[in-house]
Amino acid sequence: MTHRVFGAWHDWDTVRRELAAPAPHVSVRRLGEAVAFAEEAHGDQRRPAGEPYLEHLLEVVEILVRGAGVRDEDLLVAGVLHDVVEDTARTAGEVGERFGPRVEEWVGWVTKPEPAAGEDPAEVRDRYLRGLRCAPPEVLLLKLADRYSNVQRLDTHPRPGKRRSYYRETCRHLVPLAAGVPFFEAAFGEWREAFRHLEDGAPAATA
Repeated sequence: MTHRVFGAWHDWDTVRRELAAPAPHVSVRRLGEAVAFAEEAHGDQRRPAGEPYLEHLLEVVEILVRGAGVRDEDLLVAGVLHDVVEDTARTAGEVGERFGPRVEEWVGWVTKPEPAAGEDPAEVRDRYLRGLRCAPPEVLLLKLADRYSNVQRLDTHPRPGKRRSYYRETCRHLVPLAAGVPFFEAAFGEWREAFRHLEDGAPAATA
């Protein structure tokens, strides 16, 4: 079974050009400022498969626009900035000052907290994911787009064990969140079938 894969919006020039038709009211200047802010903050960070971090951020915007039909400018800005507090030295306050309280709130929702001294990181992560059940609708769209970007090419992750654990975590926490959100419910359903070989007890791939 196949599933939809995004990745055509891999640079800012493409995003700016492709966004004009579906979302002409979105401020290219403001979104471009968010891209520049994120690009500077993430620096030379790379994704697990080696691609520049910015590609993931723009992919989230592509999924929101072309997949989920999002036209909310603040939500697209949050898509670009969703990892800057978690993965860089930038703070939530900086995000709010530059891009407004809605963006700050939504980025805050999807920022995984650092474990306190003595806390189990796995439990902190699990608690964070469970907390998304109470998230506003915009946050659900943002998180679902982020996770779909992360898992749509799960077979390219360099660590086979991480592929299986990420598949299990996605099925446990994110697939239920997609219920009732038409695009994501269908997309994650197709994705789950495409990667069902990663389930516990499934036979190991021979190639």
